[in-house]
Amino acid sequence: MTSMAIERVLRRLLIGISLGALVLGLLAWGSGRVGLAAWIWAIGTAPVIAGLLVSMIRDFLAGRLGVDAVAFISMSAAIALGENLAGVVVAVMYAGGNVLEDFAVARAERDLRLLVDRAPRIAHRREGSTIADIDVDKVTVGDTILVRAGEVIPVDGLIVNQSAMIDEAALTGEPIPVMRRQGELARSGTVNAGETFEIRATTTAGESTYAGIVRMVTAAQTAKAPFIRLADRYAMLLLPLSLAVAGGAWLFSGDSIRGLAVLVAATPCPLILAAPVAFIAGIAQAARLGILIKGGRPFEALARIRTVIFDKTGTLTVGGARLVAIEAAPGESTDHILRVAASLEQASHHVVAAAIVAAAKRKGLKLSIPTQVRETPGSGLEGIIDGQTVRAGSQQLIYGPRKPEEWALRALRRAAWRSALSVFVAVNGKTIGALLLGDELRRETPHAIQALRAAGVSRIVMLTGDRADAAETIGAALDLDAVLADRVPSDKVDAVAAEQRLSPTVMVGDGINDAPALAAASVGIAMGSRGATASSEAADVVVLVDRLDRVSDAMSIAKRARRIAIQSIVAGMAMSGIAMGFAAFGLLPPVAGALTQEAIDVAVILNALRALTPGYRFKRPAMPATTAIALRQDHERLENKLDRLREIADALDDAKADLAVALILEANEIVARHIVTHEREDETTTYPTLAKYLAGGHGLGAMSRAHREISHLARLLGRLADGLTAKDADRYFIRDAQRVIESVEALVRIHNAQEEDIYDNAVSSSA
Repeated sequence: MTSMAIERVLRRLLIGISLGALVLGLLAWGSGRVGLAAWIWAIGTAPVIAGLLVSMIRDFLAGRLGVDAVAFISMSAAIALGENLAGVVVAVMYAGGNVLEDFAVARAERDLRLLVDRAPRIAHRREGSTIADIDVDKVTVGDTILVRAGEVIPVDGLIVNQSAMIDEAALTGEPIPVMRRQGELARSGTVNAGETFEIRATTTAGESTYAGIVRMVTAAQTAKAPFIRLADRYAMLLLPLSLAVAGGAWLFSGDSIRGLAVLVAATPCPLILAAPVAFIAGIAQAARLGILIKGGRPFEALARIRTVIFDKTGTLTVGGARLVAIEAAPGESTDHILRVAASLEQASHHVVAAAIVAAAKRKGLKLSIPTQVRETPGSGLEGIIDGQTVRAGSQQLIYGPRKPEEWALRALRRAAWRSALSVFVAVNGKTIGALLLGDELRRETPHAIQALRAAGVSRIVMLTGDRADAAETIGAALDLDAVLADRVPSDKVDAVAAEQRLSPTVMVGDGINDAPALAAASVGIAMGSRGATASSEAADVVVLVDRLDRVSDAMSIAKRARRIAIQSIVAGMAMSGIAMGFAAFGLLPPVAGALTQEAIDVAVILNALRALTPGYRFKRPAMPATTAIALRQDHERLENKLDRLREIADALDDAKADLAVALILEANEIVARHIVTHEREDETTTYPTLAKYLAGGHGLGAMSRAHREISHLARLLGRLADGLTAKDADRYFIRDAQRVIESVEALVRIHNAQEEDIYDNAVSSSA
């Protein structure tokens, strides 16, 4: 057992002894055996005093002096004065605080477990015409290593085969697998998402990328600066003051009892109790919101944060493949494209396949059972759907050496600027469309960024392994202060260190690649709702629910708890100071001083417990969360109609007159029946409901102005569609209709997002 483990056992033993002595003494006192109770309390206090003396000597040799010294003097003075109950109470509080700190440290020390467990133990080395399984530590540079489908790549190496499909989410955070060509580097810790391939090792296991991440987490945590407890700062004032007053009272009165009475009145329970009670109360309040904070150190540090760094994928964004658009060949239906693709993709376990199937189910499409399915890992699928041969996959799988049609080239361009993956769909050899899949912002991300600004954060940075163009697009949309893209884990640690030199910094992430940066930050916050990950272990705070706005909630709770702790400390010290003054002039004997101090302790604890609640503010009642959910679901139901408007606008690019007329009439029907009706219901029903929960209307007037603009565009589209025939639909007319349709779709999406911010404000008005 290590010395650290032995210390933790001893600390648990001390809290057990002191707490047991307190309870047994109270039982003896209650049965009338006062003398026995005093002896039990003294015996329970003595081991804590002895342990504290050892700790003080060690801290003194290291150049530290704080609340421990005040606790030592107060417990010793209480025993010397016969105030054994006061002594054992201080002992319980002091020992309990140490055990809580030990618990937090123990949680932090588990940060490497998942990383180490995930690391591969075996490598498949080619030896002539055979494959031998060897310990990964025996791999040498130049060895040819076989990586089977679904396996973690054991060491860094150059790809030997023509190509390899690799899931690099563990290192870059990006959820969509990438195709790597012959001669490109495959890094350890990533996963083979395609067919079996071989690499030629360029590093040993100990020097690989994944081993470097483990080392960085360890180094980052051990390099953290020692944290100075809030109580220690105030103890540096109380300790000399109490000793000076006690010594002065003894010297000028010639009565040692007066000096001891001063020390009893100066018992540092306000220091020992105020901050831990307030912080534990705040941690409990955070836990009710699904925020796990690993101890008082990170909780107190949260209250001082000025800079927040976000990872992109899985943190600011949803963190998985999502269907963002359907590009249809001329004359094809987007629903048909999605239905046949999703029917085929039911036979695959790929992350992209799951996203396509989920999108089809959200639209309520009826899927068919695929037969005779053949999968080319990393490229796509082929099978029979309703008697037709369907293929879905990459451009190479569908087109081979052929040049794609014009619409397909346009789809590829759109996929490029949207940083999306293209899945082409062909039926009986004819390509009918393409599905574009990518990542997207969380719905609550803009509101979460605003909440951080309101919580006092002065700088917000995005740090990502993604490409600069995709990252900067998101950064501009969120009005972030800086965007740092193309960063590997070591670069992220350097970026965090640079920000920390300027101000206390939080790092927020969710992937293994974020673990070193989370460990290096003043406070690391992991988005842990998807399950236990290395980031959750390395982080100081874990958000257990899939809500990004919990980051600002954690900071607000910490700031309020710290304010309450300081109030309690200052008030307790002030009351203790008054009691010390009375004791110094002989107006407060030791027994009365002890009782007075107990009353001060109770007052301090009660005040600190206010941190359990969110605090009262003059405001209107909060809107029930169920109401906000219902309102948001109305928007979700409207999403399909908005998606169809976007598809219609795209289809009008090259539509002939007859098709253009049909598309414009369909768009007008959607706008009139669904969008205008929805906005009218908002104005007549939803907004009056919201107004009851929002002080000053909170922007409802501006939202009504948007309703009027949407209605105006709807009238314009109605005029264009009224009596429309093919002879009217020249290219200028089609262009005008396309502009109106695009304007409606874009305005309604922005308007819905703004309304959801209002919903969140109405729900959180009592938080």
